[in-house]
Formats: sequence, structure tokens, C-alpha cells
Amino acid sequence: MLTKLSVEQFLARTASRQPVPGGGSVAALAAALAAALAQMVAGLTCGRSAYARVEPQMEDLKSRAADLQTSLQSDVDRDSEAYGRVMAAFKLPKESREQRSRRSQAVQEAFKQAARVPLEVSRKALEVMQLAVQALEMGNPNARTDAAVGLMMARSAALGAIMNVRINLESIRDEQFVRQTEQQVQAVRAEVVGLESKALEKAGL
Repeated sequence: MLTKLSVEQFLARTASRQPVPGGGSVAALAAALAAALAQMVAGLTCGRSAYARVEPQMEDLKSRAADLQTSLQSDVDRDSEAYGRVMAAFKLPKESREQRSRRSQAVQEAFKQAARVPLEVSRKALEVMQLAVQALEMGNPNARTDAAVGLMMARSAALGAIMNVRINLESIRDEQFVRQTEQQVQAVRAEVVGLESKALEKAGL
């Protein structure tokens, strides 16, 4: 599992000529790190009398961010596994007409799964962005740069995941699936871009 690697090992594996972990797994990891930063800001806010009025919101934020972090950690491996299924499908035999048909179906289903995983990551990254904005607005101001870093990492994760969705859609022949997925992608992207603009202003950037 990629998430069991040390930081040094993960970086070395990413920098190698191996195709995984690639951009999709890195996007999921970036979003998980952003969720961890949101938790940290909440933790530095809770339990302090100066911020007692926002403690319930910060406790809720911490819990939600922890759940997202756990889910996104799994997505680091899920994205690489989805890519592996695509490669395995291409290696299926294709001598007979029946084999070619089965191979084609397997390839198409693998590409669909390879699009679904980053779509889920983009949505979770958007949720992390929303939590980071809340941490920036309500959290301990001494940790506002940590919230801002989390915000920008989640933003990059969301847009990077969207790119991975779209590159897989290019290989999918199911027009309805492509159309519906693209609509979902556009909706997430619009929210990410709109939230980023507002959040940067709040962060003073």
C-alpha cells in the first residue's frame, strides 16, 4: 500500500519511471494533508477560553476533517489500483472475436472506474476546502496560514483530480456516462473556483 510508505519512499516512487503513484494518487494525498491541517487549526482553537464561542463548530470541523482524511488516504491507493485495472484490461487476450469483445468491455469498465475515483476525490477535496475556509474564518488566528495552506492544497487537489477524470473520459465510448460525468465535473469545478476567489480574499492574498 502506498500510504504505508515513508515520505521519502513515496517521493522516490513518485519520481521513478513507474506509472504509479501518479497525479491522481498525489491529488488524493494533497487533499488528505489539507484535511489534516484543518484538524490542526481546529485543535489549536478548541479548549481555549478566547474561542469558546466557536468550540462546537471547531469540534465538528475536526471530526469531519478526520473522516475526510481517512477516506482520502484510501483514495491514494484506490487511484493507483484503478490505473492498474486499466493496464490489466489491455493485457487480456484478443485472438478471437469473443476475446476481443471481452477485452473491449473490460477496458471500458476499467476506464470508467479510473474516472469515478478522481471524481470522488474532487468532491472530497471541495469539502476539505470548505472546512479550511471555516477554519480560516473562525479558527485560532495564529494558525491562519496553516488553514490557508490547507485551503490551497485542497484546491490544487480538486482541480488536479478533475484533470484526471477528464483524461479518462477521452477513452470512454459510453456517451451518456461521459456527458453525465462531465456535468458533475463542471459543477465541482465551478464551486472550487468560486470558493477559491472568496477564500484568497479572506486570507489577504
